[in-house]
Amino acid sequence: MNGNATFKHHNVALLSVNSVLAPEVVSSAEFDERLAPSLKRLRLSKKLLERVSGVKERRWWSDGVEFDDAAILAGKKALNQAGVDASQIGLLINTSVTRRNLEPSVASKVHNGLGLPSSAMNFDVANACLGFVNGMSLAANMIDSGQIKYALIVAGEDSKPTQETTFQRLNAETSTRDDYMREFATLTLGSGAAAAVIGPADAHPDAHRILGGVSRAGTEHHELCVGGPSGMYTDTKGLLDNGLELVVNAWNEAHQSGWNWKSMDRYVTHQVSKSYTNAIIKAVGLVKDRVPITFSKWGNVGPASLPMTLSQEADSLKKGDRVLCMGVGSGLNTAMMEIAW
Repeated sequence: MNGNATFKHHNVALLSVNSVLAPEVVSSAEFDERLAPSLKRLRLSKKLLERVSGVKERRWWSDGVEFDDAAILAGKKALNQAGVDASQIGLLINTSVTRRNLEPSVASKVHNGLGLPSSAMNFDVANACLGFVNGMSLAANMIDSGQIKYALIVAGEDSKPTQETTFQRLNAETSTRDDYMREFATLTLGSGAAAAVIGPADAHPDAHRILGGVSRAGTEHHELCVGGPSGMYTDTKGLLDNGLELVVNAWNEAHQSGWNWKSMDRYVTHQVSKSYTNAIIKAVGLVKDRVPITFSKWGNVGPASLPMTLSQEADSLKKGDRVLCMGVGSGLNTAMMEIAW
């Protein structure tokens, strides 16, 4: 591998990470009821969704609440928590998968809603569920280079419209078992928002140092998980097998390059499902009780999933704890990032 596989940051810190939970709790049992006609016709168990995925419930936004409004709210909370004024932000990166238009960027509305200065660059980084970690890495590089001082990374996701469309399609008389399994992952999605502020470590000695990490691409597998406004279609076994191979390769690359992640205090992973989480824990030998689980109550919230989980864990972390953020996104791509709390 070349030098792009691993990276280190020299003067970057995480000043805050915050989240906004969508208010409506929707259980997998409710999803089963919505799909009862097709489940009966196809002779599928009503409890299959929860049993296989481990997702007991997920959240939806209330009517009238937009995903980018939630991203704005998360951004305001993160700025307030960091003690950084909006006027100081030099870069805003939106990493949401959800979008209502191809253009303009979601970041443009968030930039305006937060009252960021005209001098603050703003754009979207779209890389499926890995987007938030990619956004942090990109912003960290710009801080290290001296181009900006503070950056805000946001993500807001809304699974409801896609899931409503999926219900209609799967309840059609022409739907098959194969259709259900290909669209199974869509039923595990959830809604939520997250935001993080990062800045120069030397100006914030008590903040959490972003040390660096490793990334790898397996883009020969870009057709294993394809999502759009109408639904997400997944080769579940292919995604799991090849995703695990990519994670193991990245893990080994990191350790060959001098990282040591075999005994971290917390492993904050992108939350997909029970089978994916357990497989990753086993594949690289993570300490299971140091891997917080949120997919069971939030579902897979796309790129907002990892920072939402990190936000939940923040109060239980103490100074000096070592945290590894681990994500895999459709494409396939993976990245791991170490934070010294």
